Amino acid sequence: MKRRSFLVSGSLSAFFSGINFGFGSHKEGAQNKLPIDFGPPPPITDRLYQGPFINYGPAANVPGSDVVMTTTPATGHVRNFGMGLVTYICDEVGPPKPKYGSLRNTIEKLAKWELGDVLYIRVDWRDIQKEPGKLEFPEHWNLTFEMAKKYGKRVAFRIQLMSPVISPQSMPDFLNGKVPMVKLGTTDQIGIPGKVHYAPRYDHPEFMKAFKEMDDLLAEKYNGHELLEYVDTCMYGFWGEGHTWPFEGSPLPDYYIARDTFLEIFGHQAINWSKTPLTTNTQPDYNLVGNAEVLENTIRSYNWLRTDTIFIENEQIDVLSNRPSWIGATIEQGITKSNTEDLRMVDDLMRNENIIAHVKDVGPNYFSLWNWHDIALENLLSYYEKYPKALNDLSQNIGYRVRPSWIWSFEKEGYLGLVLGLVNDGIAGIPGALRIHVRDAAQTFEVSGSLDPGYPLPGKVRQAVIMLPIGTPWEGLRLNPVLEIKGVRRPIKWACAQELEEDGTLILKRNL
Repeated sequence: MKRRSFLVSGSLSAFFSGINFGFGSHKEGAQNKLPIDFGPPPPITDRLYQGPFINYGPAANVPGSDVVMTTTPATGHVRNFGMGLVTYICDEVGPPKPKYGSLRNTIEKLAKWELGDVLYIRVDWRDIQKEPGKLEFPEHWNLTFEMAKKYGKRVAFRIQLMSPVISPQSMPDFLNGKVPMVKLGTTDQIGIPGKVHYAPRYDHPEFMKAFKEMDDLLAEKYNGHELLEYVDTCMYGFWGEGHTWPFEGSPLPDYYIARDTFLEIFGHQAINWSKTPLTTNTQPDYNLVGNAEVLENTIRSYNWLRTDTIFIENEQIDVLSNRPSWIGATIEQGITKSNTEDLRMVDDLMRNENIIAHVKDVGPNYFSLWNWHDIALENLLSYYEKYPKALNDLSQNIGYRVRPSWIWSFEKEGYLGLVLGLVNDGIAGIPGALRIHVRDAAQTFEVSGSLDPGYPLPGKVRQAVIMLPIGTPWEGLRLNPVLEIKGVRRPIKWACAQELEEDGTLILKRNL
């Protein structure tokens, strides 16, 4: 079965009021309204002054500033929240099925692999809930969190409300007979060959009640969890990706009911996951269920984007490429093993190399380390050990890689100040806001503040000034970056070649 071997054609009501996003629903017809109004960036506190900076004359605000220190790009793997390579532990056909050894050993080998930063699990609703009011997680779920903690990785997951590759359905059995199921038909183009596909009435009160309870329980346990990176938005249809191709239409009575249903589902998640980013699929609205509106609300609420392909719809490429700089994005694309027939060489270019080159073109924060429905470290290594360059290169520029390229010192009215020339050697903006913290070794003071969300942009310089307490010399001070997403602040590491402390701190010293 080819998971996505097709080309397709085509609450928060007050918070989201007045949206005119410009994606255009497929019900009303696609619109081209670039530049798109994405709405304001996420709010920040104690914004740092970010220029203009003037060295000379009566208008000088950084008088006589002089470069005293520089940094250069890191060449190796940098692991930070909000970026990285995603090792798949479980996809829609279930956890790894080891030929030798235990499930624990199989998952531990995947988690331990140094190239991966995030561990990803995709399960059906029925896998985590057997009865109302209670969640029960499968072994591979618990092992994933255990191994993430053990090896310094993080976790992302999706709960599927519907899947074409399991029988009978993704819903828990306790909803049988309570939620009407609408027959879609039979197809061998997707899912289990010969399976009769049914879709639930997502708008039915019993479905909505049970879904909201499940999401409440899940968020109560994991919203803001120290190991959790992001959660996929629950969307309509197969795999929760927003479609039931090749079946046209949806099980809901009309477009407007479908749209409002999935806006309600998203709105509930957006409230619940107040500290952890949601990632919404950029799937075109083939089945007319309001995907464009859900996508609008995703960005307006400072949640993120994802796609399950890099070679299908041009619409997805457009949305990912032109997202606001403060919005993260993850790309899922299966990579092949090293068998000659799998490499799919065209014009002396392997399929995986072609994929990775196009992944870079849209500037994502994450990319999948995943063999289609055949999860095992041995399968990933069969390609990587023979052809490491493409994945190594990607691991060294995916997401953001920020550093203080220039550090100027100046004196004004008896106070010393620093101007930081911050650069981003990655391919994505900051998926939130970058904060700068300066303190002395004895921790007698700390000065901090925030850059504008999304900055510094890739290939650009963003300057910011830090004023020090009077009488404080700059040499020996400790400079730390912190990433703020949805009000949660997480320490990160500079991506520079210069030596850092174990916690990612840069000690300021004259090196120019």
